[in-house]
Amino acid sequence: MGNLPILISGALLGLFGVLGAGLVGLSHDLTEARIIQNERESLLRQLRVIVPDDQADNDISTDVIEVSDPTRLGTPTTRVYRAKLSGEIVALVLSPVVTQGYSGSIRLIVGVRQDGTLAGVRVLSHRETPGLGDKIEVDRSDWILDFNDRSLVSPPTSQWKVKRDGGAFDQFTGATITPRAVVRGVRSALEFVRQNEVKLFERQPAIAEAEQ
Repeated sequence: MGNLPILISGALLGLFGVLGAGLVGLSHDLTEARIIQNERESLLRQLRVIVPDDQADNDISTDVIEVSDPTRLGTPTTRVYRAKLSGEIVALVLSPVVTQGYSGSIRLIVGVRQDGTLAGVRVLSHRETPGLGDKIEVDRSDWILDFNDRSLVSPPTSQWKVKRDGGAFDQFTGATITPRAVVRGVRSALEFVRQNEVKLFERQPAIAEAEQ
């Protein structure tokens, strides 16, 4: 009989341990699901900002293909949303991940028109320093809007850097790593589109003229 209370206490402790672990796991799953849902809602809002409804007549959020270029786009697979007008692809919206942020990865969406110009850039998620690196958010500053209508010829590729590195883009006072990473990520996305534009925009490849 003397061992019974000890056994009961041990069983209760084990039960509490199992319940605690289960609650922690459930909380983690619910939190992760909420984060994913919030990111999706943010993505849908930003898609409409970058490609307004009057510039496309398809459901951009469901017209999606997956591509792979980890070096330029930051992940093994990257989603590309296609904006169409009368069946023709007029813009692409890529979702690259910049891995060289100050405090971790930065998830972007980058809109690219048929002519290679940027329809817009937005930040979906990041962990940059509040008050410094978070100025990449459009709600914090208008810095991200400087990408509008830019391309790999305006400015030239060699100028796709922050001004501190001799480029065309502003940096933040006290924070250079974050804008440097975003500029590099947007440039890489543009380079990916340029290299794969025939496939991405479903164009007919140019046919060389036959020799006379």
